[in-house]
Amino acid sequence: MTDNHITHEIIGAAIEVHKHLGPGLLESAYEECFAHELHLRNLRVDRQVAAPVIYRETKLECGYRIDILVEGRIVVELKSVESLAPIHEAIILT
Repeated sequence: MTDNHITHEIIGAAIEVHKHLGPGLLESAYEECFAHELHLRNLRVDRQVAAPVIYRETKLECGYRIDILVEGRIVVELKSVESLAPIHEAIILT
């Protein structure tokens, strides 16, 4: 499966979850439903994957987590906010 195909399925799943749930829920609820929707699309999903920081060639566990990792290669950062702020862009880039 190509990255483009996986990404297409991810976007479709996100739209499907939003259509069914609408706005206003906790991020954890969206995460659970989104992961379920991805499973329905036969995609491998890992949730809350530890993401270490490499500092001076040393791997340090600092508590960073990937919300959802799809097919072991595409990172999805979930947000349940009214609008995006500059801090959200910084989180995504991190």
